[in-house]
Amino acid sequence: MVKRSLQASPAGIQRAKRAFALKGWTQENLAGEVNLKTRQPIWRFFTGQPVDRQIFLAVCSILDLDWRDIAESPPAEFPEPGEGVTSASSNSNPLDIDSLVQQVRSHYRGTIQNQCGFLQLLDINRPVSIDDIYVDVNILEEIVSQQWFEIANLQNLNPTEFDRIGLGVVEQPQIPGLQAVETHSKLRVLGKPGVGKTTFLKHLAIQCNRGEFAAQQVPIFVTLRDFAEECRESGRVSLLDYIRQAWQIAGVPDLSVLKTLLQEGRILLLLDGLDEVLNQDSTTILREIRKFSEKYHKNQFVVSCRTVAQKLQLPGFTDVEIAPFSQAQITTFAQKWFVALAQRNPQTGEAQSRQFMQKLDLPENWQFRQLVVTPLFLHLACWMFHGQEKFPAKRSEFYKQGLDLLLGKWDEAKGIDRDDVYRDFRLPQKLRLLSQLASVTFEQGQYFFEQRTIEQYIEEYLRNLPGALLEPEELQLESEAMLKSIEAQHGILIERARGIFSFSYLAFQEYFTARKIVASHNLRSLEQALGGLVSHITDPHWREVFLLTVAMLRSADSLVQLMKQEIDALVAQDSYLQEFLVWASQKSQTIPSQPKLATTRAFYLALAQPSPTAATFALASTLDQGIVLDAALENLLLEFATDHSRDFAYVNACSEALNNILVMVLDAGFYKSLQQLKDQLPPPSQNRERLQHWWEQNYGAWVEQVRGTIAHYRNIHHPWQFTPEQQQVLQHYYDANQLLIDCLNSNCEVTTAIRQEIEATLLLPQQELEDREWQGD
Repeated sequence: MVKRSLQASPAGIQRAKRAFALKGWTQENLAGEVNLKTRQPIWRFFTGQPVDRQIFLAVCSILDLDWRDIAESPPAEFPEPGEGVTSASSNSNPLDIDSLVQQVRSHYRGTIQNQCGFLQLLDINRPVSIDDIYVDVNILEEIVSQQWFEIANLQNLNPTEFDRIGLGVVEQPQIPGLQAVETHSKLRVLGKPGVGKTTFLKHLAIQCNRGEFAAQQVPIFVTLRDFAEECRESGRVSLLDYIRQAWQIAGVPDLSVLKTLLQEGRILLLLDGLDEVLNQDSTTILREIRKFSEKYHKNQFVVSCRTVAQKLQLPGFTDVEIAPFSQAQITTFAQKWFVALAQRNPQTGEAQSRQFMQKLDLPENWQFRQLVVTPLFLHLACWMFHGQEKFPAKRSEFYKQGLDLLLGKWDEAKGIDRDDVYRDFRLPQKLRLLSQLASVTFEQGQYFFEQRTIEQYIEEYLRNLPGALLEPEELQLESEAMLKSIEAQHGILIERARGIFSFSYLAFQEYFTARKIVASHNLRSLEQALGGLVSHITDPHWREVFLLTVAMLRSADSLVQLMKQEIDALVAQDSYLQEFLVWASQKSQTIPSQPKLATTRAFYLALAQPSPTAATFALASTLDQGIVLDAALENLLLEFATDHSRDFAYVNACSEALNNILVMVLDAGFYKSLQQLKDQLPPPSQNRERLQHWWEQNYGAWVEQVRGTIAHYRNIHHPWQFTPEQQQVLQHYYDANQLLIDCLNSNCEVTTAIRQEIEATLLLPQQELEDREWQGD
């Protein structure tokens, strides 16, 4: 039995008196600090007489002394049932509880470390310390899917401006994860699959276990699916008994202290995976969590759950959502990941992480950047990069790996047994269903869709299955359940706002759309599907579908040929545009030593557009001196079109530009004409009045002479007068040719003959195309 009174030993009295003297107080002062009405107990303390245990502990605490060092024959560390802390919990001294917390944690520390201190990353053959891989998460205090939006407002967004992870930039305020836990005593952490919910809870347990977070609490980590399974086997639903059993295994010497700590609010209870509990058990488990959290409301509760399962209500809990990784978090994760795998050679890991981030930031890898904002996909990207030191040449392979994780492998790795809402749907059937949903919505330009709309698409798919005999009402119920299952289990279709769904990543909708085309069941349906795809050649929203499809086809010959035919048809019926293409073709043939005439044609087509930019010249990446000269001349003429101040600086700039151009001119006649025009400019010594006179009398005519000379000798800068409609057609024509080149360069399977034929006939006018076809070239 724990003594109800304590007394100081002779040595303890001396230590207490020295500490008391340092305070400079009187005994009345110390009595006031301990909330005593008289100084009698203080006098008894310093004379070694028995003092009420609570007063003794309080005096030692105020004097910054360990009561065990002061007391005569101090009692055991843990009170027996009904004694000490347990029997006087409402008036207990904080030092008693603190001591109890530390003692329990010392016994439970190894269990928590073993339970939460390591992670088993997918495809990694050894566990990784959570400290080596964990990155602090941020929290969204507002749940995105609970906001009210009109679908028209979302649908009017330009998909080229979407943040492609979520079809919208995350603009809600964010706070650190630890701050959210400190702010709310009952917190439910929501998130999509793979965002790090379990890892966050394990990190909380480890930090609390070390006293670096919630230092006055004991962490308890419970995997809810294991708890539910135990309840089924035992026939008894008791979270208290489940925790008590874990403590008994951990070797806590007196299990009665569990209630004491719960009553005093000294437990950090971490309940992981509410969504992983089977439907048949969810009501029972929810009821037990509610009862437990209400009975022991002084404690700290954190529950993790996939976002879709927020409909499983937990009264009194605040819902928050884990935010996507920021650029800084991605960098930190990559650095930790590669160093962790390098094991004994951290320098190698550091170098690999830097290489990973450098390549991730390259423009051609922007699609990977959109997906790696969650730890699951970031891990997948690191793993694939680790094996090849580059990102997959075909993005479709990365998407396939990611979808395999979401559609089953992720749950299998965690040992989760989901409810069989899909009936007998296996992975191929799930892929076909999702491909059908993606294709029909993407074809109609639907990036967001109402819940009933997507359920009707699912109904249509189920109705057309072989042997489908469901009645209309059954079909509707089945489609509702299937939509919920796809959202809950895979996170591929998610609720963006109340009643409004979309694919979780626009990249997945594009991938499944491309997969639907490639998976056509026979040659005729494939030809029809490719023809339907090619009809979108001028729609920038379909660009990724083209690139994914051409990479997934066993042979891409038919697709690139159809694309070429569709592109040529864009300008075939416009005689003025054909005249323009003829000029570009003729001009390109005057440039010597060009490896590909298509490159030169691309340059001149871009050069002649109303407002050419650097991006306009992307096709013409190989330039010789002749093309550089024409570019310089075009820049000079563009300068003339700008209203400059009439001063010597501009005149000198024109003179300097002509000097630079003359260095590149090889034609004697052209050189002489440009030199003469340069000589007509006023000399630097000219005074302002004469400069003004020359400007007013000669500048306009001088510019026209320059233009005429350039058009005569270089056959550029003709006054093409395109209508707005023709300008739009030209832009579509140029962009579509760029897309065709990108497809050819996407590591697709195209025969050499087809590739060479397409490259040789890019941007040719219709007559030349027909002549080549007639000649069999």
